[in-house]
Amino acid sequence: MTTTPTSSTAPVLRTAYQKSVAEYWNNEKDPVNLSLGDVDGLYHHHYGIGDYDPSVLEGPQETRDARIIEELHRLESAQADVLLDHLGPIAPEHRLLDAGCGRGGSSIMANARFGCQVDGVSISQQQVDFANGQARERGVDDKVRYHFRNMLDTGFPTGAFQGIWNNESTMYVDLFDLFSEHARQLAFGGRYVVITGCYNDVTGGRSKAVSRIDEHYTCNIHPRSAYFKAMAANGLVPMNVVDLTAATIPYWELRAQSSLATGVEDPFLTAYREGSFHYLLIAADRV
Repeated sequence: MTTTPTSSTAPVLRTAYQKSVAEYWNNEKDPVNLSLGDVDGLYHHHYGIGDYDPSVLEGPQETRDARIIEELHRLESAQADVLLDHLGPIAPEHRLLDAGCGRGGSSIMANARFGCQVDGVSISQQQVDFANGQARERGVDDKVRYHFRNMLDTGFPTGAFQGIWNNESTMYVDLFDLFSEHARQLAFGGRYVVITGCYNDVTGGRSKAVSRIDEHYTCNIHPRSAYFKAMAANGLVPMNVVDLTAATIPYWELRAQSSLATGVEDPFLTAYREGSFHYLLIAADRV
């Protein structure tokens, strides 16, 4: 059954920082996102995991870059599949929320897998419009809908969702505020999953490489411990914690060899290899 969401009366963009983030993503047309999505029409805004096929670096030079792009896209879709694996049992009558949905690829994958309604939210109107267009093209816009809303105050009903996820979007918000809103929206026993980069508390504050990542994406990467503190404060109990750091390094190694490299590849690889930065999946139940 389709549930009509409620509306928040507060403005979507509430701070100068949120406005700057929205402006960044409204203007973003990075080929590293668009060219990968062009492979099969699933447009992601996250990185990949798993070993890449070394054969993509071999063969005719004139098709080498196309092979790399297809392989990078396979790895990022594999990452989304791992996230969806951790949502638990989802039935067609359930409802899911993609918080910080980007151009919407993961929401479409979730609907294809579970057959349920999926709502995505973004503070970028351009992303929302693009994602809704993709849903229409695929004929799933009756089940997959994207909204120009702030994930810290979505206006959706309390307890409406069986599952919620953030895929590399938590570094733009306060975690205590975010998890408070997620806990409100999740049904009792519902599942929250986050995949994120976070800096390693053990090594101290942000390393130089992590600071360069922050600057590149206009974000504010949180320490690893902050996730668990904010979850504990909001009735979210971690059930699975998976360190994906080693699994994401091949993606960055391959991306560095493509025409789509943006210059941020070296900071990512440096931060991962030196141990100052972790790539984590945390799945938590609402209790």
